[in-house]
Amino acid sequence: MERPSLEINLPDTHEEGKLYVVDSLNNLNKLNVCPAGSQHALDEEENTGDTGENRAETNTRNQCLFFVTFILTLIVSLALVSFVIFLIIQTRNKMDQITSRLISEKKTIEELKKMNNMILKHLNQSGIKT
Repeated sequence: MERPSLEINLPDTHEEGKLYVVDSLNNLNKLNVCPAGSQHALDEEENTGDTGENRAETNTRNQCLFFVTFILTLIVSLALVSFVIFLIIQTRNKMDQITSRLISEKKTIEELKKMNNMILKHLNQSGIKT
């Protein structure tokens, strides 16, 4: 298959017609030269005019979005760390309560053992057998 030639003999037309034909040839040349994805980018560059300012705006917008996301992430992380610290403190308080209760119950059990031994000694001395 042969590719059609891009050279076209233009008949003499009015100025508006010439501009239209040249514009059509430029569009046709873009379609033949550029891939499909880059054609859209070329059209946007033509429509936007000064792309340097737009790129700077986009970069600034991306940086602002990055910093806002970063700050939100830090706030959420701080909240999670605070919650974990709160849970650790609560757990330590509960463990202290349980430990103190166990110590007091251990003392009570030791006192009961002493009383039991005293009763057994008294019974053995009085001569009553169990």
